[in-house]
Amino acid sequence: MPTMPALFLGHGNPVFALADNAFTRGWSAIGLALPRPSAILCVSAHWYIGETAVTAMAQPRTIHDFGGFPRELFECRYPAPGDPALAERVRALLEPVPVRLDQEWGLDHGTWAPLCKVYPQADIPVVQLSIDATGPPSFHYEVGQRLSLLRDEGVLLVGSGNVVHNLRRYAWDGSMSGPYDWALRFDTRVRELLQAGDDAALVEYEALGPDGWLAIPTPDHYLPLLPLLGARRADEPVTFPVEGFDGGSMSMLAVRLG
Repeated sequence: MPTMPALFLGHGNPVFALADNAFTRGWSAIGLALPRPSAILCVSAHWYIGETAVTAMAQPRTIHDFGGFPRELFECRYPAPGDPALAERVRALLEPVPVRLDQEWGLDHGTWAPLCKVYPQADIPVVQLSIDATGPPSFHYEVGQRLSLLRDEGVLLVGSGNVVHNLRRYAWDGSMSGPYDWALRFDTRVRELLQAGDDAALVEYEALGPDGWLAIPTPDHYLPLLPLLGARRADEPVTFPVEGFDGGSMSMLAVRLG
């Protein structure tokens, strides 16, 4: 079985699950370009809790963890099966880190909104791994290092967030035709560090200066990138299958490793 690539998706606005635009067409193209995985393990910005947990149910529910959007969005379902055996494998690989096998959460919109475009048939098992808010950035990188073996077992590792995510500056009225200068500079810097293989700088993102403070006012949407970096193999190619900004302050950058 070939080693699966690893993927970071800038998931952006939940309403993109209903949209046909350059970003969603890019997600669809990713699905067509990737080898078919045996399962998907997703780290979503929207399961940011004080522990490490992994969904372990056979049929995860679709979670509508947002408000103020069209009724049609709340009617969306992504009925992918779960994979309790994969959840147990994740728990074993992360030892001695305690991992709770979760039976309650399901798939939040950080997972299902992009996946409904990448794999619209919803026929590939999906498991979510939480972001442990108590761990430093290096912890999330080390999680990826431990889970890297899954790539050789046919599992697609996905991080879902945004490398620039500042909702306070987001132009909900559509008035921004392009990104803020600071957002573009930080997005460009992240790309440069990815291409240079400078994982240490990306892990210590708080030292990247004022642009980073604006781009990442809270860590939840950036941290899903770090397990992917931890799972990267030496000299793997880095490509950006989706690019651009939404609302001026949200990078839609997707990163493929391998």
